[in-house]
Amino acid sequence: MSYRVVGDWGTSRLRLFRIESGVVTDRCEAPGIGTAGTPPEAVLRETLAQWRAAGDPSAIALCGMVGSRNGWVEVPYVECPADQATWITGAARLALDDIPVAILAGLATKAGVPDVMRGEETQTFGAVALDPRLADGRHRVILPGTHSKWTTIEDGRITGFRTYLTGELFASLRDHSILARAAAGSTVDPGEEDIGFAHGLDRSRSGRVIGALFEARSAQLLEGRSHGWALGYLSGLLIGGEIAEALHDEPPTGRIALVGDPRLTERYRRTFAGYAIAVELVDGDAAALAGLNALETES
Repeated sequence: MSYRVVGDWGTSRLRLFRIESGVVTDRCEAPGIGTAGTPPEAVLRETLAQWRAAGDPSAIALCGMVGSRNGWVEVPYVECPADQATWITGAARLALDDIPVAILAGLATKAGVPDVMRGEETQTFGAVALDPRLADGRHRVILPGTHSKWTTIEDGRITGFRTYLTGELFASLRDHSILARAAAGSTVDPGEEDIGFAHGLDRSRSGRVIGALFEARSAQLLEGRSHGWALGYLSGLLIGGEIAEALHDEPPTGRIALVGDPRLTERYRRTFAGYAIAVELVDGDAAALAGLNALETES
């Protein structure tokens, strides 16, 4: 049976989906652009080998860091404001063993603080496809992750966005600081982590995130707090700080959609609830697939 392949190829991992008659029939993962250590074509060829054993796909569509200067081919950014059709026209076209490949463009904004994204625009347009109400009026699509993106949608166009380095800061503090360094053989208690997260959220409301960071360490030394508590505390402090800063810069209008990993978007939902702000959760894979499918409908 004829099939095509779509994928989100970020810095840390490649996620591929096999599509037959509009339905995902299989999926697989491989190393990301930043960790592969071999040419992207070779990684893709090897990852697709099991599917290609029964026949080649009719086409491949990819988004994310595969289109960066450190990826397969650098695809120029499309400048905001951009609607779906304008974004699609920025895709690069090439081939893998005579299989047509499209690598979607990222977006750039120069209004105010210069900013860029690769991959999140696909999920954003996908979220609009999944919920057409986002195409009417002004709304926010927030994509938590290593580099959280707060995207503004106006009548279906991405008019601007802002990046918050929340996930990368958390990983750096967890892995390369004394704040939440794990003792040998230690495990994370989910209940302790949740208590720490709630305390971090509470601390974030003061607006003094930098000054509150060291409590992750001192509370372990003086109050007997656990490693899991400290991890939760840092997560709550940073997520709470991100949301407090973003809401201060631009109070919410319209709908707010949170797109990403369910566990992470639930933490953001919980933080918004503290401000009595309702949000809608959108699965990140579903949004990516809907955005990648736009390439076929617009072609």
